[in-house]
Amino acid sequence: MKQIIAFLFALLAVLPAGAQTDHDRHFDASKNMEIFTDIYKYLDLMYVDTLDANEVIGNGITAMLKSLDPYTVYYPENDVKNLKTMLTGKYAGVGSLIRYNQQLQRVVIDEPYEGMPAAEAGLKKGDIILSIDDTTMTDKDVSYVSSHLRGEAGSSFVIRIKRPSTGKVMKMKITRRAIQMPSLPYYGIVNDHIGYLSLTSFTENCSKDVRRAFIDLKKQGAKALVFDLRNNGGGSVQEAVNIVNMFVPKGISIVKIKGRLDRVNRDYKTTVEPIDTVMPIVVLVNENTASASEITSGSLQDLDRAVILGTRTFGKGLVQTPVDIVYNGQLKLTTAKYYIPSGRCIQAINYKHAHGGYVEHVADSLTHVFHTADGREVRDGGGIKPDVEVEPDSLPNIAYYLASARDSSEVMLNYVVDYIAKHPTIAQPKNFVLSDADYADFKARVLKSNFKYDRETEKYLKDLVKLAKFEGYYDDAKPEFDALQEKLKHNVAKDLDFNKGKIKQLLEADIVAAYYYQKGAIEQGLRYDKQFQEAEKVIDDSARYKKLLGKLKN
Repeated sequence: MKQIIAFLFALLAVLPAGAQTDHDRHFDASKNMEIFTDIYKYLDLMYVDTLDANEVIGNGITAMLKSLDPYTVYYPENDVKNLKTMLTGKYAGVGSLIRYNQQLQRVVIDEPYEGMPAAEAGLKKGDIILSIDDTTMTDKDVSYVSSHLRGEAGSSFVIRIKRPSTGKVMKMKITRRAIQMPSLPYYGIVNDHIGYLSLTSFTENCSKDVRRAFIDLKKQGAKALVFDLRNNGGGSVQEAVNIVNMFVPKGISIVKIKGRLDRVNRDYKTTVEPIDTVMPIVVLVNENTASASEITSGSLQDLDRAVILGTRTFGKGLVQTPVDIVYNGQLKLTTAKYYIPSGRCIQAINYKHAHGGYVEHVADSLTHVFHTADGREVRDGGGIKPDVEVEPDSLPNIAYYLASARDSSEVMLNYVVDYIAKHPTIAQPKNFVLSDADYADFKARVLKSNFKYDRETEKYLKDLVKLAKFEGYYDDAKPEFDALQEKLKHNVAKDLDFNKGKIKQLLEADIVAAYYYQKGAIEQGLRYDKQFQEAEKVIDDSARYKKLLGKLKN
């Protein structure tokens, strides 16, 4: 017997440590699942109130997934359609943005999409949604109204709206269609030689749209390309690879997916001959450029094929896989990290799961050096660092409040709606400008509306006064504080004059979108776009462009 026991101890000593670890892990998982089931059994049996299993257990699932990372999400059967919309960009509805009007406390039409049922029926910005079929909408929120606007493709409904510019109540019959959210809202030629292309998401087949647009730009005479990926949150990895393949040779590894399971590992390579490998390209990025957008911009940087310009990208180096769950649910599950051509992973945050879970931003000092195809230094962790860093113009606080739903007077929306009613047509987007008389009219409306907003200087002054009182300096400095408070006194008229340029830009963009839709607003906005203007300078300076890519040596 002693010999057998000795043999078993010896066998345990030579067993792989991982086998014992896996056994412990599986035991812990099984134990905690039993504990969870037992706890819920007693809650359901004895808790003072009747429990909703979907809510209570659903909250438990949500909390479990939140302890991992923000991208691992469970979609029960009734929410699976939201996941499909996110992945494909498609849904069945009328094709319009809606918003809540704070002044009227009603949901209104904000921006119909070009060529979609809402626009074709004649709905306009500011129209107040009164009812959909026999259901009143005047006391409902945005999500409720949205759920009634959506439905099966081919189904019809009657919408009743009130047009604020005329006060007229109107009825329209609208037939829902399959709506493809535009991933490529605008492309065109700027200054006769620069092609511009704006991509807002990497949804299904978007690479085909980009391909067609780029070929068209070349036919129109484009000698260079500005590829705008700002605020593009990503999507399909394959679509990103297809787009990069337009500009780099066949057979190059663009992105490698590496996870715990061999079946999720994959090496995405370019598979077709490119369209153009020499045209100068500048890719615009910002802090909201993420995922597939970072694969695209990072790969073009690693292969020295494009200059990246803007601000550091989001830093999402994780890959999700949809998994079917029982009872027709789906789990969007983080299964791997991706690595772009230089070999780097640009994930900016480490998600730690021990002791309740926490997040840890990767410090620049902890990142590692990698090299592009021509030997330029690039780093992992923390997103894609642009070759040319250009901060966008900031939005003044007064402009932010005027344009946001926090303004209970809705003076900007009301002005735009009235302007549209008075002007059947306007100039082309690139030529449209509000006159000084128009802005004076807007200013008068703002002052009459008793518009108010929180000024940052006043907030900081209040904090400084509190600190001075706490540290005992306030009484001695009170006259200076009073004088400063008087100088910083709210003066909306002065602020409207000082920030006239920025506020006019917002008004012009809103007005142009009502006539020329999203593509018109983008085209009009390029005139004021600081980052786009710097991209033009880089393209027009051939020596600088080549030097940034390491093609010219000092």
